[in-house]
Amino acid sequence: MTKILIVDDDNHIRKLYGDFLTLEGYEVKTAADACEAYEVIQNERFDLIVLDIELGGDSGLDMLKRLKREYPDIPIILNTAYSIYKSDFHTWVADGYILKSSDIQSLKNKIEELLAHDAPA
Repeated sequence: MTKILIVDDDNHIRKLYGDFLTLEGYEVKTAADACEAYEVIQNERFDLIVLDIELGGDSGLDMLKRLKREYPDIPIILNTAYSIYKSDFHTWVADGYILKSSDIQSLKNKIEELLAHDAPA
C-alpha cells in the first residue's frame, strides 16, 4: 500500500487530508511539526510527503531542504496557504506546489501524477 506523510501544524488540515487520502486507498500518517515528522520518517518509509511551509515556528522550507538531501527519492509536495512562496527559489526543489483549499482535488491529482511518475514501468 502506498504510504503518504502529511506534515501540517493545522489539526483540521491533517484530519481532512488524512481522512480523504485514506478513503482514496492510501496509508496515511500525520505529523504536526518537523520534530514529529523526522521521528516518524526514521521509523517508516514513505512514498510521498505533503509538507506545509509554515509549521508554527518550524520552517517547512528548512525541512524541505533537509528531506531532499536525506531522502532524494521521496516526492515532496509543498502545500501552503500562501502563493507568495511559489516565487521563492527555495521552493523549486519540491516536486509539487499546491495552494491549500477545502477542495483537495488538485492535491489528489498531483499525488497521483507524482506516484505514477515514480511507479516502475
